[in-house]
Amino acid sequence: MHKKIVFILLLGIVFNCKNETTSNEEITINSSKTDYTQFVNPFIGTSKMGHVFPGATAPFGMVQLSPQTNFEVMHNEDGSYNTETYEYCAGYQYRDSTIIGFAHTNFSGTGHSDLGDFLVMPTTGDLILEPLETSEGKKGFYSTFSHDNEEASPGYYKVDLDSYNIKAELTASERVGFHQYTFPKSDDAHIILDLVYNVYHHDNKNVWTFIRVENNSLITGYRQTKGWARTKKVFFAMQFSKPFKSYGHKKYDDILYDGFYRRFKQDENFPEMAGKDIRAYFNFDTEENEKINIKFALSPVSTAGALKNLEAEIPHWDFNKTYEETSDKWNAELSKIEVETLTEADKTTFYTAMYHTNLSPILYEDVDGQYRGLDQNIHQSDGFTNYTIFSLWDTYRALHPLFNITQPERNNNMIKSMLAHHDESVHNMLPIWSHYANENWCMIGYHATSVIADAMAKNVGDFDHERALQASVNTASVRYFDGLGEYIDYKYVPDDLSHSSVSKTLEYAYNDWCIAQMAKQVGNTSTEEEFMERSEYYNNVYDPKIGYMRPKLSDGTFRKNFDPMDTHGQGFIEGNAWNYGLYVPQNINKMVDMMGGKERFTQHLDSLFTMDIDEKYIAKHEDITRDGIIGNYVHGNEPGHHIPYLYNWTGHPEKTQSRVRMIMDTMYGPTVEGLCGNDDAGQMSAWYVFSSLGFYPVTPGSADYALGSPLVKEAKIHLDNGKTLTIKANNQSKENVYVQSVSINGKTIEGNLLSHHDIMNGGELVFEMSNQPKQ
Repeated sequence: MHKKIVFILLLGIVFNCKNETTSNEEITINSSKTDYTQFVNPFIGTSKMGHVFPGATAPFGMVQLSPQTNFEVMHNEDGSYNTETYEYCAGYQYRDSTIIGFAHTNFSGTGHSDLGDFLVMPTTGDLILEPLETSEGKKGFYSTFSHDNEEASPGYYKVDLDSYNIKAELTASERVGFHQYTFPKSDDAHIILDLVYNVYHHDNKNVWTFIRVENNSLITGYRQTKGWARTKKVFFAMQFSKPFKSYGHKKYDDILYDGFYRRFKQDENFPEMAGKDIRAYFNFDTEENEKINIKFALSPVSTAGALKNLEAEIPHWDFNKTYEETSDKWNAELSKIEVETLTEADKTTFYTAMYHTNLSPILYEDVDGQYRGLDQNIHQSDGFTNYTIFSLWDTYRALHPLFNITQPERNNNMIKSMLAHHDESVHNMLPIWSHYANENWCMIGYHATSVIADAMAKNVGDFDHERALQASVNTASVRYFDGLGEYIDYKYVPDDLSHSSVSKTLEYAYNDWCIAQMAKQVGNTSTEEEFMERSEYYNNVYDPKIGYMRPKLSDGTFRKNFDPMDTHGQGFIEGNAWNYGLYVPQNINKMVDMMGGKERFTQHLDSLFTMDIDEKYIAKHEDITRDGIIGNYVHGNEPGHHIPYLYNWTGHPEKTQSRVRMIMDTMYGPTVEGLCGNDDAGQMSAWYVFSSLGFYPVTPGSADYALGSPLVKEAKIHLDNGKTLTIKANNQSKENVYVQSVSINGKTIEGNLLSHHDIMNGGELVFEMSNQPKQ
């Protein structure tokens, strides 16, 4: 009966499906002979604090099928925060020698975490259902492994599970994870489905889990969790290539009431499993080198949606076919920028950075266009494709500006997704930091305004500008949001009324400038004037007596006992007055004048890169580590990413050029430690991509980029409008970091700015390089 029902269901749901890659965002498979995936090393950044995963995923895919190497709970027994949890934001650390399974959702490079949904682990021998250690103190179901037998490339991951003599291979389409396990001969082979496991797990994270055994090879279900996303539901359909001979599960929560289900022996061969914490298992007999494949589809909507996604994207059992299709999709994305570099190492670093910039935001709708909205209702996307994972405090700086060159149609859809978020929000707000139909309110500012303003300034997308402006004004008017009411009343955020007061004031002022630019473009003069006035509020937290941005109290006085070096409790978030205090991207010339003029500001920047910062000033911040620090400049965290380019505004562009090249050489590389901090959903990598090409968006919301010093010898940017921009760095070498002149299509660029519109016109951008600064 079960087989018949599911067969009919699968036949019925393959019609009228909306396919992301063929309707809204046509993918053109790379026709060149070069395989750009060969230059990507997904292990770069998997050591220490890069917080990236090495597993299989499609570009911007909903599924990130990746190994999990440890299970760290979020809290210690005394309730305190377990700092080791932070190292596993992506579930994987390169130093580990064990794998506990393969999860289907993972963040890339974040500084906080969630996800880790639906852990699958193949085993043989005695059935063990605890991952690390059993209640009897015996070995859990984890396996040891060696990096010698581990491989990863875009869309593919392989590892030998030494404890069981099982070869694990993974690939994925946008919405479906595809597992291939090669077993030894065994009459005790198992595939475990762990619904207890979470990244950033705590005792109450799982709200409910449900599994339904549809037949002897198809499982459906869902899990609801309460973590960073406080109401997150993910549905799945899990199909085996071979029928299992038996199955069961174990509950890890106390059952206070179970109704009349108590009549049944539910833990073995009972086709419904429900509870807060569940681990299920499926038993097989296997022959030597027998392969068991699993297709695991996700949906934000329903199990029926997951079944639609499964049938639409991988209707077959050909593992290599799916891998090749996904590899082609990756090659299409990577080939949008062709680079010639000084070394092969630089090429690996560049294309891995490109790869990391194409991991999120992620697709968040079924093949028929249905998605779960912020209001937890089911919506139908109309005229756009819905995305989620908006780490906007990070990604507005360079990732979304990069999309305006390499992914304009996706960025258009991302903005429409943000506008849908606003319409579904009971607060009438654009996303702050959102994922999986939840707002998690992480970090400060309302930086969706920056993404929108940048797209408008660069003529990207067909979203409704008037609607986008109104959504931005609505967001900037929610008085109960994070000191915003006080910011409106006092014209700065008072330090005694709200934490991180200086950082908030600076970020809000920049966001308000972005809103003013939108208003100017649509001809709304009153709104433009209102928000241009608000964009000047940064002046109110500058103390000219000491020369730093400084916390100000509600009585109008500056706070006493202020240390501009300290990154904790001094009015800044993840920074200090020395670095975060240099954040006025909307009016850099005025900031330079305010802080003493060009030479004084140059001296400040010089000192920033060369001074020592004592450990006590950074000890309380997980996101600020020695790996990402140059002097008191913190490249491993986002607030300072524009700082090396500020020399362009002080009359010393040669210092921008030398600093940028030094940062690329020392803070990035082709090894597992090749990211100097969290990749933060692609922002760290986007900085590298831009800087390698020779320019950077210091002020998103304007159409200009600041010029730097390219690392590439030559690059070709293939634009969506059919044109190509060729970048040439003549006389390029490791020593020749200084730019003598820059021309676009034969015309010399005067000054240190490059227009987006010149980029989009295509042609040739030429840098003349030297080992001496321009005289």
